[in-house]
Parts: sequence; structure tokens; C-alpha cells
Amino acid sequence: MILDIEVSEPSTDAERTAFAEVDLAQLRALVDFAGARLHLGEEVELSLAVVTDEQMAQLHRQWMDLPGPTDVMSFPMDELRPGTAEDPAAGVLGDVVLCPTVAREQGERAGHGTADELCLLTVHGILHCLGYDHAEPEQEREMFALQRRILEDFLGHPAPVETRH
Repeated sequence: MILDIEVSEPSTDAERTAFAEVDLAQLRALVDFAGARLHLGEEVELSLAVVTDEQMAQLHRQWMDLPGPTDVMSFPMDELRPGTAEDPAAGVLGDVVLCPTVAREQGERAGHGTADELCLLTVHGILHCLGYDHAEPEQEREMFALQRRILEDFLGHPAPVETRH
């Protein structure tokens, strides 16, 4: 996969602490791993943005009409679906936006670290870009099971517990 990563400049102490825990090399490796698992071709494009609370709150308000920052937002582009080994998916996957401060808080509440939470949110965002959803119980079972398998195989330990909104 072709991955473009943009990292905003943190402006508060809480953001600086959370941003310091962002492991871009790990996230790059995870995107490649998930892309291979989901049979996304080498030319599939994904943009990953790491943003401040204020930036995420603005996106959350603009696109979801909801207040405050959230953990991850996904913006699919070409409505890709997972490919197959014989016919990998091609095109622009979209944008995944992460908020490390929210991820850090969620990780603490769930009993795991910020890095694991950011991995969870990255896979979650990729799956949303591929059309997966969790609005209905059956959809949630399918999406979260796939998410867990990818994370456990990548991390080499049980997947972090999902935050349910």
C-alpha cells in the first residue's frame, strides 16, 4: 500500500504526552500488514492523519454534527472492498484520522497502552474505509472479529478491548 502520514503539531501538555506515544513505524507496519491480510494491492492509497483535539473536534462537528473530539474518523474514497489473493483491490482507500489524546484516555480506561489503542483505531478506520460498519449487532460481530484477528496476528498478543460508542 501507498501510505501518506501527516502529523499535526501538538499544542497542549496532554497532546504532547499523547503524541510522544505515537509510533509511526509501528503504524506503517500495521497498515502494510492489514493491507496484505485484506488483499489490498500495492498501489492502494491511504492517508493517515494524526491530529490535535481541536482539529478532531472540528472534523467531528463538521462531518458527524457531534461535539468534542473522537478517537478515529474514516473517510472512504473509492468504495473499495477487500480483494482476494487472485484479484487484489485497487484504488484510493481514503483517509483515516487519529486523535492520540483520546486514544491515550481510552487505552488507560481499557487497561492497555496508547500504542495498542492507536493500532486498534487504525485497523478500525481501515475497515470502515472498506465498507465495514458496526451499527447493527451482526455487522459489529463481523467487523470486530476481523479487527481482532488482524490485531492479534500483528501484535502477537490479545487484541485491545474495543471502545463502544
